[in-house]
Amino acid sequence: MLKFLNAKTFNSRFLLFLAVLLVIPSMTGCGLFGARKKVQVPQLLPLKNATKSQLIDTVNRLAAVNSIHGKVDIQFEDTSFASFGIAEKYRQVDGNLILQRPGKIYLTLQFTIVDIAQMASDGERFAVAVLQGDEKYKRFVKGTNSAVYPRLDPKDSVGTSKSKQKGEKETVSALSNLRPQHLTDAFMIRPIDLNGGLIYSVSEFFQEEPDTRPRAKKDSRIMRGYYLVEELSQPQNGEAHVQRRFWFDRVDVVRLARLQTFDMQGQIITDVSYFNEKPLGISDTKLMASRIELTRPQDQYKISLTYQDPASVELNREWPPQAFVLQNKWQLPEVDLDAEKNKKLTANH
Repeated sequence: MLKFLNAKTFNSRFLLFLAVLLVIPSMTGCGLFGARKKVQVPQLLPLKNATKSQLIDTVNRLAAVNSIHGKVDIQFEDTSFASFGIAEKYRQVDGNLILQRPGKIYLTLQFTIVDIAQMASDGERFAVAVLQGDEKYKRFVKGTNSAVYPRLDPKDSVGTSKSKQKGEKETVSALSNLRPQHLTDAFMIRPIDLNGGLIYSVSEFFQEEPDTRPRAKKDSRIMRGYYLVEELSQPQNGEAHVQRRFWFDRVDVVRLARLQTFDMQGQIITDVSYFNEKPLGISDTKLMASRIELTRPQDQYKISLTYQDPASVELNREWPPQAFVLQNKWQLPEVDLDAEKNKKLTANH
């Protein structure tokens, strides 16, 4: 009887095995093994190579420009610039920009030939004059470049907190919190000094991105290669932190595409992207980005600046110190950020 049961069990298992063999071919087209399907893999674009020394030379070539003067289109992409009220019409404006090392700037913002705001920094202190909008929103803001201030709200110093013109209020808030020295750091890149006591490392990075090349198919994507050069502080107590990160695009030609700066906690302070390299200058010509996008995550704004005519940009002119001083000739209500900060500190103690 035992022998009969074993034979029966064997036959049952054999028949089950045959059934599985018959089912498997029908499943290979779908289900368990999946259908054969073409998957679009982002194309890795051909890459150019560069040494660490060549990458550093690229940065220092840009850092060799001592001054810039040109007309720019400025696109505000800050959340404070709401899509209503006067905020809407100020989202893109004309600018007259003067920059000079170390950290000097004078910028005039205009809309249909009317000055909206003027701002300046002599490298140590800055001033911003908001010239348009309701009278209670016009102001002259001044402070110290190296100081960190909380966002300035219009109700803190001028005007009422409950305004029907919310768009105007937010526009003034954005202009008041725009620091001219932020633009200086984006345009006038500090050089890399290998003898400055900092550490520099190089690595590769690959990123999937939309394909923006001419004749690219809609929604197609590519894989773009970068070199990353990171500027690190000297290790203390076994720790070092990244101060700056340079991104070099390796497609077609090796160029500086992006620059990020960080605070001591590793949070991004400034994120700058560089586009459309063109010859800039009248007689003294340099190959530089003709469009720059500046993002300040902690200050909650983004600005895009494009040279209106790269060939008319004036490079390396020596400007006098008074060119970067902004006086309150309009007799606007003044907001001294240092005094406001000290007042709050005193109140807290």
